[in-house]
Amino acid sequence: MNATEKFVEKLRTGILLFDGGIGTELYNRGVFINRCFEELNLTNPTLVRKVHEDYKNAGSDVLETNTFGANRFKLKPHQLFEQLYDINYKGACLAREVAGNELLIAGSIGPLGVRIEPLSPISKEETREYFKEQIKPLIDGSIDIIIFETFIYPEELQQAIIAAREICDLPVIAQMTINDDGTSLTGAKPETMIKELSAFGADVIGINCTTGPQVMLTWLEKVRKHTKLPISIMPNAGKPKNIDGRNIYLTSPEYIGEYAKHFIQSGANIIGGCCGTGPEHIKRMRNMIDALKPGERSKKIKLVEFKEIKDVTIVPVEKRSRLARRLSDGHFVTFVELLAPHGVGAEKEIEKARELNYFGIDVINIPDGPRASARMSALALAVMIQREVGIETVLHYVCRDRNVIGIQSDLLGAYSLGIRNILAITGDPPKLGNYPDATAVFDVDAIGLVNIINRLNHGMDIAGNPIGKPSGFYTGVGANPGAVNMEQELNRLFWKVDAGASYIVTQPVFDSEIFEKFIENTKQFNLPIIAGIWPLSSIRNAEFMNNEIPGCYVPKSVMKRLKKYEDSKESSRKEGIEIARETINQIKKLIRGLQISVPFGRVQTVTEMLESIELK
Repeated sequence: MNATEKFVEKLRTGILLFDGGIGTELYNRGVFINRCFEELNLTNPTLVRKVHEDYKNAGSDVLETNTFGANRFKLKPHQLFEQLYDINYKGACLAREVAGNELLIAGSIGPLGVRIEPLSPISKEETREYFKEQIKPLIDGSIDIIIFETFIYPEELQQAIIAAREICDLPVIAQMTINDDGTSLTGAKPETMIKELSAFGADVIGINCTTGPQVMLTWLEKVRKHTKLPISIMPNAGKPKNIDGRNIYLTSPEYIGEYAKHFIQSGANIIGGCCGTGPEHIKRMRNMIDALKPGERSKKIKLVEFKEIKDVTIVPVEKRSRLARRLSDGHFVTFVELLAPHGVGAEKEIEKARELNYFGIDVINIPDGPRASARMSALALAVMIQREVGIETVLHYVCRDRNVIGIQSDLLGAYSLGIRNILAITGDPPKLGNYPDATAVFDVDAIGLVNIINRLNHGMDIAGNPIGKPSGFYTGVGANPGAVNMEQELNRLFWKVDAGASYIVTQPVFDSEIFEKFIENTKQFNLPIIAGIWPLSSIRNAEFMNNEIPGCYVPKSVMKRLKKYEDSKESSRKEGIEIARETINQIKKLIRGLQISVPFGRVQTVTEMLESIELK
């Protein structure tokens, strides 16, 4: 009987009991939290072997390998990437030594620890290869089962399963983790989770980690009727408490044992433990399984139809905003950038917006915390300008300060307040601003942000939950014509466009030859290009752009022109305007619009610069 047959037979005849937490058990035995626990397979195999032996003696049917985080991304910070194969192979061998022929071995694999598409430029193909790096040595070490654990994003879990299927025929268990309310960490309801998991092609699906047994029982009771697949449940021993600097899990073995009975009676096929559960918890689960001797389920499983999200009416791109309509109709458009104030009063900014509206500017572009500075909310200023001036705004939205929950909340609120144009930006890191010790979130980058907006535009959040009426954002993205690594810049731009971007706004243009090459490279995207224009005010301003603004390049010829007027502020300002005029005239036939910055908030610079230029 091979591993798959043995696994299937055990599931058919009863409940399969896995072991408990390995990482927390190693921690309880004196391994510091900042260590790479998987490295112990090589440096302290005796300790790892002892943990396996204790779980075997407690009554486990399956031992998991000590390899949960042994992938390239999680090993790299510990300078252990070169030992990836050895760590995984040794992890499988240690578990096999203890299990012998009596128990099954499950190769434990966790998330990569990085975002993949659609939330980052790491492709699905690359993701599968990264998982195969870890799966291959586990197979070589004679595992019987592959278990993917504690996944947050279903897209990543799906690629992990595909990777396993491409290189072996071992049974696959696929587990995600959940919040205290039973939803996934991205907000998917239990019914949505089970539908996605059931479609991924795993042999067993389920949940583990993060929460205790009570929440997992409620989740199981909700989803059991939605799938015929076997379900695995592996809770934490409750929430950890910090006692004298150590994280201690307080849920008792007796409590876990009692819930093992509830899991079985509610239709679980596999049970086990995760963080905080030790050999004594598993022993109590074993006793409960033996006492119940489950052959028949106390609750008969009945499948019910899962309701799909109903079709929604997507807002056509050209109808999403006035800006979208003008670009769709072939008009040349003008953006002007206004910064939000540092304080609570926005009267000056509103008056500047009013002046620009009278002049005929199409939209006001509002950066979101530029250079990691603390200012009035860009969203608040955008709403005030639209309501009090009547001109449309383009709201910059950066990923630096929000997680995916906050991002979705902000976007839904912005749309309800009348914001229709978004410029999706990754954002400057805090170290560039006045608060270098501030924590950056960066749950996603600009690519992931565009994907989130695109989903909202299709009537669903990132977990696949319906939001009712879809949003209709007109989404732009940034690009750098002077990027040092143009191949990487174009690759990222490709992913942004693929995610749903509708227009491109560039960094300030100072060199028309470089910009022409950029235009040639971006013809493939067939999107409107809005060129950034920055009227330089002085030689010092030019030096600042060259040295402190990532991606900006001011040619020596421009620097030389401004250098002549360094002793006269007004002459420097006029020369800067003239340089900007010349740049616009050189590139205007290549673009669909201008995004004009306003140094020091002088909006008269914009009117002076554009008065003598014919824009079509």
